[in-house]
Amino acid sequence: MRLPKATSLLTRLKRAALGFDAWVNASLYDSGRSTAETYERFEQRMQVFSVRGWKRVALDLTSEGVTLGTGGAVLMLALAQPAFNLTSENWLKQQDLAVTFLDRYGVEVGRRGIKHDDSLKLDDFPDSMIKALVSTEDRRFYEHWGIDPIGTARALVSNSRGGGNTQGGSSITQQLAKNLFLTNERSLERKINEAFLALWLESHLSKNEILKLYLDRAYMGGGTFGAVAAADYYFGKPLKDVSLAEAAMLAGLFKAPTKYAPHVNLPAARARAVDVLHNMVEAGFVTEGQIQTALRNPATPVTRTRDITADYYLDWAFGEIKGMADSGKLRGDRVLIVKTPLDIGIQKRADQAVENILRQYGDQYDVDEAAMVILDPDGALRAMVGGADYGESQFNRATDSLRQPGSSFKPYVYAAGLAAGLYRPDTRVVDRPICLGNWCPQNYGRSFSGATNLTVAVAKSINTIPIQISVALGKAIGIKGDFPAAKAGRAKIIDMAHRMGITTPLTDSVSLPIGSAEVNVIDQAAAYAVFANGGRKAKPYAAMEVKNSSGEVIYRHADEKPEQILSPQVVADMNFMLNKVVEEGTGRRAQLDGIKVAGKSGTTNAYKDAWFVAYTGNYVGAVWFGNDDSTSTNKMTGGSLPAMAWHDVMETAHQGIELKAMPGLKENTRPMAQAGSSSPPNAAASAAGKLSRRSFEVIGSMNGLFRTVEAGTPAGARAAAGETTGAVADGARPVGRIGIP
Repeated sequence: MRLPKATSLLTRLKRAALGFDAWVNASLYDSGRSTAETYERFEQRMQVFSVRGWKRVALDLTSEGVTLGTGGAVLMLALAQPAFNLTSENWLKQQDLAVTFLDRYGVEVGRRGIKHDDSLKLDDFPDSMIKALVSTEDRRFYEHWGIDPIGTARALVSNSRGGGNTQGGSSITQQLAKNLFLTNERSLERKINEAFLALWLESHLSKNEILKLYLDRAYMGGGTFGAVAAADYYFGKPLKDVSLAEAAMLAGLFKAPTKYAPHVNLPAARARAVDVLHNMVEAGFVTEGQIQTALRNPATPVTRTRDITADYYLDWAFGEIKGMADSGKLRGDRVLIVKTPLDIGIQKRADQAVENILRQYGDQYDVDEAAMVILDPDGALRAMVGGADYGESQFNRATDSLRQPGSSFKPYVYAAGLAAGLYRPDTRVVDRPICLGNWCPQNYGRSFSGATNLTVAVAKSINTIPIQISVALGKAIGIKGDFPAAKAGRAKIIDMAHRMGITTPLTDSVSLPIGSAEVNVIDQAAAYAVFANGGRKAKPYAAMEVKNSSGEVIYRHADEKPEQILSPQVVADMNFMLNKVVEEGTGRRAQLDGIKVAGKSGTTNAYKDAWFVAYTGNYVGAVWFGNDDSTSTNKMTGGSLPAMAWHDVMETAHQGIELKAMPGLKENTRPMAQAGSSSPPNAAASAAGKLSRRSFEVIGSMNGLFRTVEAGTPAGARAAAGETTGAVADGARPVGRIGIP
């Protein structure tokens, strides 16, 4: 009986599969057997190379060494790549800026950057200077290859014994590598890069070239780089003329220039010089008898007086100049003379106001820090206070610290509403409950004022009105629903704040219109300057004019044209409303006799930050008080200490000048140069009796023949102002407290 075709095909497929499986099994078996036989034959032949005993140990160690060495070489190559990437063809030409700053009258007020001089050849360096350096920093400098294991071990042993005379383990080549390519960051990555760069330098330069570069590029305190500049700065003489005692003092600066700088701590500098002299004896460069004269007659630096204290100002100005140089505005020149808008009279008054108020009221209000920025309406930086004490902390709270502005942010909201054509100062608004999702801003007493107008809402710093404005801004462009409309409205508010001068990112949250997004002090001053100058952008600047070392003017700020941000009508309306804040609202402590003042206070949740930002036709000032760790103050409000500080500075600053009208407001009523303060802003004006501040500015511009000296005391104690507290609201009386989501 014949099987169906389908069954016959299936049977053949099964047989084929079985056959293939058998073939695979047989092949694997044969292959395995063949491999085993091959390995057995290989093993028999390798028996010829078999070793035992000590030869086996040596062979194993050698094999492991080759393996580990290969892996280590690959690892070292990987670690070296970041270091070698730091080198470039022009690395020897790298040089920082050297900037001399002048005040607005042309008087030098400080320097930043480097004081650098590499004109002296190594052969012309005094022998005592080179011996002092090598004996103290790297005695085996001419023997090692960039890294000195013996010197490092000696330093570790010396340091382990304790005592005050600790030694460093880095060679001169390593220190040069750090100076040329790296920072002072204390990290393993930096030390690895430093080691590889030291090897790279040793392979590219001779020992004398490395020593010369180190002598020229090392920082030696007082803003000086290199031994030549340091000798001139500390001793007022060429390096080739320094004595053994002076050379020892200079050599002692290389490791810790700030600690041993003779103009800062002369006893420490002399003690360090004694150690250097003994190091020279230990190294065999001099005898005990040769150093006796230097020990009996220690070096004495020239006097370096310091009467200008605008350190925060100059630090920020130097940063601005570096930014201009990096962007190509200064044509590659590195030695610069910068004329700034700095007014030493206002600067000193600002320093004194902050110092005196913190000393008098700091404990009462549990507040430790403050910051202040004073601008001309066009953005010219007149004065800056970055903290309570520059000596204790160089961190600039006026430019680098971000804090919630509280109600001082609300003017940007009102400006956006006015610019959109939705509101005017007399527009009727209703202080009523409003919720965005599950967030409902509340006024201080859990009550609402009802119907009022926009001017009163600004003066009383009502919380709900800015939220309603954000909703209205969104609905004006067709967005339905309060929550989505408010989000769209906040985008317009953020845009307005950025256009006016806020440079930091503003976090969009439902409470943004009442000041939950963080800003800094200088941006607040710049943004309010738009109201003071008629609506134009007022980017803060510290360089009125820049000259190169040849005296050629290479930059003028006057050549830049500002952008119009707000219309004259919006500016006039905002000035009218913000003037009411000072005359009738939370800013009464800032009133100036006969001078129109407009501004806004701000107090954040739990009293962590207190602000007062205000302006006249002449000046704009932003003031912040608070604590670095964001701890709460003792119920300090923007209308108390910040407004007091603003008033104390501005009362002095407006003496003897030509008063300017605020756009949209009536003229000031105080006669020019009317006495309204305990002292004029400068000694020249006081001495002349009738010499106005404006006249003094004209005279002072003639090559800076006069310095301004400000004398006087701040106003006496004032009672704390009543003001709304809470996340971002304040008013004539406490009217609002909210939680920040």
